[in-house]
Amino acid sequence: MGRHLIWDWNGTLLDDITLVVAASNEAFASVGGPVVEIEAHRRGFRRPIKDYYSDVLGRLVDDEEFARLDKIFHDSYRVALPDCELREGVVDALTGWQGGQSLLSMWFHEELVPCVDGYGLTEFFAAVNGLRADVGGAGKAASLAQHLGQLGLSGQDVVLVGDSLDDAEAAASLGAPAVLVTGGFTDAERLRAHGAPCADSILEAVAIAARF
Repeated sequence: MGRHLIWDWNGTLLDDITLVVAASNEAFASVGGPVVEIEAHRRGFRRPIKDYYSDVLGRLVDDEEFARLDKIFHDSYRVALPDCELREGVVDALTGWQGGQSLLSMWFHEELVPCVDGYGLTEFFAAVNGLRADVGGAGKAASLAQHLGQLGLSGQDVVLVGDSLDDAEAAASLGAPAVLVTGGFTDAERLRAHGAPCADSILEAVAIAARF
């Protein structure tokens, strides 16, 4: 039996990069910012997202402004979400894994849970946890620690599968390995430069995770 897999949601299991970039551009446009293309987003995206917004806008974005931009982002994102699909291979990957699985996202918990259920995936996960806050954008490390505590697991018991450098850094902070999937929110070269193992598909990510 393999380790417990902790899956990221946005950009990893859910193929929502197009939605995210469009919603980000709507937020940027509200303050006269530039239009960002998908590959530029992948090269520049980082958490805290407030810092990424500051990079794009070329000036400091404070907490108050970020809260306004974050609302614009999520309002736009929600409109397009019903047409979004899972990434290729997700159901086969979840079905084939021999260990436990759970899902940890930095998307709002009260929206995440019914969304995951709507794709018919809830049965695969011992827990589905999202962000329990009014404004998002922070890193994942603290949420991952809480998630492990809920499951009664340590970092040595799990592998985190995600699509961002923050996923790898959160895992490392708790002594857990991570597998990073390309094609999500982050440029493949940036992911590979980090040093964590990378996969170009969900099924490949599971195959790599099985080696731990």
